[in-house]
Amino acid sequence: MDWGNVTAEDLIDALREVDWSSPPRPLPEFFSRFTVPRSYAKWNSRLKCNLYYYRTNYFIMIVVILGLGFLRSPVAILAAMLTALSIAFLNDSFAGTFSEKVTRTVRQFSPHLAAKMRPPLTPVIRGRPSAKRTIHICGRPRWVFVFIFSSVSFILWYVSCGLLTLLWALAIALLVTILHASFRTPNLKARLNTFREEFRAVWRNYSEL
Repeated sequence: MDWGNVTAEDLIDALREVDWSSPPRPLPEFFSRFTVPRSYAKWNSRLKCNLYYYRTNYFIMIVVILGLGFLRSPVAILAAMLTALSIAFLNDSFAGTFSEKVTRTVRQFSPHLAAKMRPPLTPVIRGRPSAKRTIHICGRPRWVFVFIFSSVSFILWYVSCGLLTLLWALAIALLVTILHASFRTPNLKARLNTFREEFRAVWRNYSEL
């Protein structure tokens, strides 16, 4: 796959739709080999490939850096957790898995309430959905939960007076992520794993037709 032809929008869509439940890559592999890219095209391709392949590692690293910046402020830690959760809701796989687990837990105590938390059915015409599938969480559109968690986290950031610290910690986390993705040499395993996930996605799209 030529990552140089992949646009930033395509990369964001892939990160939103891909399954994030896979465990992070081993640390020896994550810190194994670093080289300087030979050209801008090589750097651009390497950056996109590593952001996609090591996505779970980068997410954990950003959360850890943010957590270290707020060790003395429990309110800020709670705000960081809510912020991370609201961002995670933007991923289709995480949102669906979260909704399913919450609904399954509620069903043990109140089957009637769990029935109301099911997502609405999409009308099907000639074997295909009549409209683009909308992601629901506990029976509500995803944007409702993203808005609620983002609003609460912003209020907690304001109360804890940690907005400036948040900006510094986030800037450091993003800088470390970009530096690692820029100098970490993509290995053959990363390319083969990317091809395998792409094949699964294409196969899933064909099977839905």
